[in-house]
Order: sequence, then C-alpha cells, then structure tokens
Amino acid sequence: MPSPYRALFAAPGSRGFSAAGFIGRMPLSMMGIGVVTMVSQLTGRYGLAGALSATIALSAALIGPQISRLVDQHGQRRVLRPATLVALAAAAGLLLAAHFDWPDGVLFACAAGIGSVPSLGAMIRARWAAVYRGTPQLHTAYSFESVVDEVCFIFGPIISIGLSTAWFPEAGPLLAAGFLAVGVLWLTAQRATEPEPHPRGRDGRGGTALRSPGLQVLVATFVATGAIFGAVDVVTVAFADERGHKSAASVVLALYAAGSCVAGLVFGLLHVKGAPERRWLLGVLLMSVSMIPLLLVGNLPFLAVALFVAGLFIAPTMITTMSLIEEHVPRAQLTEGMTWVSTGLAVGVALGSSAAGWVIDAAGARAGYGVPAVSGAVAAVVGFLGFRRLSRPAPGRGGTVEQHDERQERNVA
Repeated sequence: MPSPYRALFAAPGSRGFSAAGFIGRMPLSMMGIGVVTMVSQLTGRYGLAGALSATIALSAALIGPQISRLVDQHGQRRVLRPATLVALAAAAGLLLAAHFDWPDGVLFACAAGIGSVPSLGAMIRARWAAVYRGTPQLHTAYSFESVVDEVCFIFGPIISIGLSTAWFPEAGPLLAAGFLAVGVLWLTAQRATEPEPHPRGRDGRGGTALRSPGLQVLVATFVATGAIFGAVDVVTVAFADERGHKSAASVVLALYAAGSCVAGLVFGLLHVKGAPERRWLLGVLLMSVSMIPLLLVGNLPFLAVALFVAGLFIAPTMITTMSLIEEHVPRAQLTEGMTWVSTGLAVGVALGSSAAGWVIDAAGARAGYGVPAVSGAVAAVVGFLGFRRLSRPAPGRGGTVEQHDERQERNVA
C-alpha cells in the first residue's frame, strides 16, 4: 500500500480491528441478496423474496441507531455480542422456515429480527476516531474504510449468489451469518482499542444524536442518495435483461463500485484543505450530475463507462460525510451519528428500488434511469437548503476542529 496507508496501521491494534471489521461487514452486502436468491430458488416467489429483503433492510434502519446509541453508552463488547446473538438466531430461524416451508408470517418475523445486526462500519470508524482524532491520519483512515465498504459490495453479492446457486440455496445467507459471528467476536475481543463508553448523564447530555441540525441535513440528503443507489441496481439489471445479457449486470454494477473504490484510495492520499461542508456539497452535486448521462445510455458498454465515472464521486463524498459527523455530533454519540447516516442510505435504497421497479413496469428499463436522476436532484436541493446548518458545527462536538482548538488553547496556556 502507499506510505500513508502503511503508516495508518502503525497504531497498535489497528490491523486487528480493521480486519475484524472487514469480515463482520461482509454480511451487509451478502444477506439481502442471499435471502432473495435462497427464497426464489426454494419457492419460486420473487415477490416474497424481495419483500423479505426489504424487511431486513428497513428493520436494520430502525434498530441500528438504537443499538449504536447503546454502544456509545455501554461500550462495544457489552452491546454487540447480545445484539449479534439475536441477529444470528433470527437468521437461523429464517433458514429453517424457508427450508421447511413454514408460514410467511414466520419468515417475516425472522427477517425483522435480522435487523438487529450491528453497524460494524460505524464501530470501526469510531475506533479509528479514538486512535487518530484531531490528526490528518483520520482522513486516511476514513478513506481506507470507505474502500473496504466498496470491496465488500463488489465481492459479497458474487460470493453469496454463487454459493446459493452452485451449492445449496441456504449457503449464501449461512456464510453471511458465519462472517458476522466471526467478525463481531474477533472485534469485541480487542479491548485495548475499544472507544471509552459514555454512560447517559455523565456529561449532562441525553436524547438522540439526531437532534443535531447538521446531522439532520446529512441524513435527509443521504435518503435521496440511497435512492440513487437502490434505483441504479434495479434498473441496471432490467436494462441488461432487456438486451439479452442479464448476467452482465453484475459486471456493470461491480464497475460502479470499483469507481468509488479507486476514488476512495486516491482521496485518502490527498492532503485536503478548506471547509469540509463545501467539499461535501460539491460531492453531492457531482453525484447528482453524474446521473444525467444514464438517461442517454443505449448499450451496455456505454452504461459501464457512465457508471464507473459516476462511482468516482461516491467514496469522497462519504468520507467527507464522516468528517462532518464528527463536527456536528457530540463525541459521546459518535457511533450513533454514523449509524444514522447508514440508516438514511438504507431507507433511500428501499425507496429507490421500489420506485424504479414501478417505472420499469410502466415504461421500460431506460426510463427507469429517471429515478436516480430525480433522486440526485433532490439530494442536491436538500444539500443546498441545509448548507448553512453544516457550516455551524455543534458545541461540544467530537471532531477534528475541536481537537485543533484544544491544542491551540494548550499552546496559549
């Protein structure tokens, strides 16, 4: 790896918790598509399969921030292990219910239980923040973790679908559950790098991190951004299917993630300066504009190029978002704040995929690319309207600016 990334892992324990986070995050991209593949193979009911996948996503969106709030208050080890045990038990119930053709109500109950899976990405970023808060290395760390996210989304679905189709239908979700168990157990065994918990009332603060005006802007914008991602996935599959090359959709979507991966690696090497809220707004605008060429696509090669270019703006925007969360959320609620952004994305993905499906049924796949274009425009409008809130960091925040001010105050003293 380039020297900034090698230097990043000089911190004791950083290799261990980052590796554990990578393994534990694989289910994020494997479980939903694995359930779709499993249920469609066992029952032939694609509508049921899609509804179960949406149930998992929406349940995680509702439960995830609550788990992260408990983590901020009581520590990762005390919360992640019980939460993961619930998710694993629900996953086992779903596999058994699908295999033995139990009533649909049991399937949906188990799918909702899987939503208790913790947000491992937020947990790892919180550990990096504890190690490198107030230093340029934190930017590099967030960049690296954004790349890890993209790698998971490139290879996770391929592994999950491949196992379920080549071995047995339950293989994909079963491996995803195994990754979750190993990742969480390995991560929570590493106590030295675990962020210090902040029990409620110690600093006089309470309530949810979502009370922060800046975080509200970020979450609202990323609901629209998530709609872009959800719509692009669905429409691309339909577009490739209409042209008789449905299997090529996975390659095209992998290039979308690869563009983000490349941009994240490069962005992590840069010494960024200036106001992060301006970089964030520029990133949102570029993501929005990059959806316009999709309205003109006529063949798969052009689509692949357009999506690769569009992917270049994802990781830098996400990395800057994490920096902004640090400036707008109290340190005692950092993990919850990061999880709320993931929740916004998950809700947006569900909305975008549903809207895209309706448009495809009514007007065809090419017209479906209007959904991500409109979603991008909404994200840009919300970003513009909320820009002033982002330019005013919250008092008592946990981010880099606070740390810089503290160093200045110590120097003056």
